[in-house]
Amino acid sequence: MSEIANNILIPVDFNEVSLIAIEQSYNLARLLNLSLVLLYVHEEPNFIRGLFSDDEFKKRKDLILSRLDDLAKKAEQDGGITTKTMVVEGRVYDEINRMAAQLHSKFIVMGTRGALEEKKMVGANTSRIIRSAPCPVITINSKHNHKGCRSILLPLDLTQETRQKVTKAIEIALLFNAEVKVMSALWSKHNEVIHNQLLRQLKQAQDFITAAGVKCSAELVESTGSEKSLVPIILRYAKEQGDIDLIIIMTQQEMAIVEFFLSSSAQEVIRTSEIPVMSVVPKELGFTSIMS
Repeated sequence: MSEIANNILIPVDFNEVSLIAIEQSYNLARLLNLSLVLLYVHEEPNFIRGLFSDDEFKKRKDLILSRLDDLAKKAEQDGGITTKTMVVEGRVYDEINRMAAQLHSKFIVMGTRGALEEKKMVGANTSRIIRSAPCPVITINSKHNHKGCRSILLPLDLTQETRQKVTKAIEIALLFNAEVKVMSALWSKHNEVIHNQLLRQLKQAQDFITAAGVKCSAELVESTGSEKSLVPIILRYAKEQGDIDLIIIMTQQEMAIVEFFLSSSAQEVIRTSEIPVMSVVPKELGFTSIMS
């Protein structure tokens, strides 16, 4: 596996958005000198597998590999990036996270708009991949995204993972020479304590990011009163800015029965954002640098 270490793992199901995810990975791969790994996970119930002979199943696998190889050749021609292909069998979310760990992938870049994702909830596979991934996951929803990263949106709240999120934003901003736009959405207009806490946190984050040599702005945005959650405020702000090319969010550290699922806010951002979203699982001791 050493020949494909230091890579971006891209799950491919041949849907349009998964193909867009390949193109969206080019700049990141070039900046970090990473290869691409295009992964197809063959998942079938046992009773369906039993309908095919070994030869028939091998022919299907060879056809998938051929289609992946065509995509790999295109990536190498268009992006100038070394690209490998793999086909594995098993549960989609298990195999994607297993391969990301086995290959020491730096990122997973994936499209999210499949049949399941068109519904109100993020699909179960997407949710489980993001929640359990051994590396940051960048999800792509839109057909049209800027090639590169001009500005990063960093929504902050009052949770303990805020410092980790700021650190990750600095790392990405330095890679792309991008600006970081820090914002908090204020839901409780008349809660002076929360208002002042958010302002202090915004100022601290802005000072910390600026000290790292990254251009940074900070803004507290109030609810209009019509939103049902904070997410529309965040996404409206991102759209109004006009140059946001990445939103960084933290997934929640869930417990027990909800272990494999994202918070409702995280799901809503991932499902509805037309801007690529980087999801990072919080770590108790902070992040390992993506440059390591």
